[in-house]
Amino acid sequence: MRTRYRGFTLVELIMVIVILGVVGGMVAVFMRGPIDAYFASARRAGLTDIADTTVRRMARDIHAALPNSVRTPASQCVEFIPTKTGGRYRETGAGALDFSASTTSFRELGSNAARPSDQQIAAGDIVVVYNLGIAGSDAYANDNTAVVSAAPTETGTPLETTIGIAATRFPLPSGSNRFHVVPAAAPVVGYVCTGGQLLRYTKALPYALPGSCPTSGTSTAVLANHVSACNFDYSGSDLERNALVRMSLQLTDSGETVSLQHEVHVNNTP
Repeated sequence: MRTRYRGFTLVELIMVIVILGVVGGMVAVFMRGPIDAYFASARRAGLTDIADTTVRRMARDIHAALPNSVRTPASQCVEFIPTKTGGRYRETGAGALDFSASTTSFRELGSNAARPSDQQIAAGDIVVVYNLGIAGSDAYANDNTAVVSAAPTETGTPLETTIGIAATRFPLPSGSNRFHVVPAAAPVVGYVCTGGQLLRYTKALPYALPGSCPTSGTSTAVLANHVSACNFDYSGSDLERNALVRMSLQLTDSGETVSLQHEVHVNNTP
């Protein structure tokens, strides 16, 4: 007896393919919305993370700015002189900082070696005393700055640190005998929005106030991409103890936009 085998005809196979195509199209219509929403959410999360990290980095730098050094040449940029550490100089006695004549060294009260390694004063760093940000006492013009000429040495009990500097006569003493130290590698730091990017640049001293936002410096690094807008506003005069930097940053990618606002308190007590 002959066995008969049954299978699909070509017509049946084509009908199945058509039906699967219709069902697949219907499923795709319903799935497209959630899938698009997922990718949009992922883009927003990525932009938010970039904006938050960027703003925190700028805030950290501005917090450590030399008093009365923050300035905004235009609304798309902000500049300041960073500090790595500070201390108190000896006012009287051996090693006192002399304001009546040019001096090549002074003593700091305390130990330089006790500082964290990235905050220790080193040759090439810049000492600033009583920066007011005005003519005659402006670190941008090197009015009240001196370059550290050699690695500091320590002596005495309690320990004091002798700091050698290039021959300098500082114009004004600090009421609290304070001095600040600017790192040799980045005497001036700035942030600028240009070409869809947020850049961090450095400049050397002396450095006059530019007429517009710089787009490059001694060194330039990209801090964020997809920047569609930004604004920096500095509120505070040269002689106020406190000031405020307002920052707004807007990032846009594939139609998704994230805006972030942040304020940074600035201590202008020199």
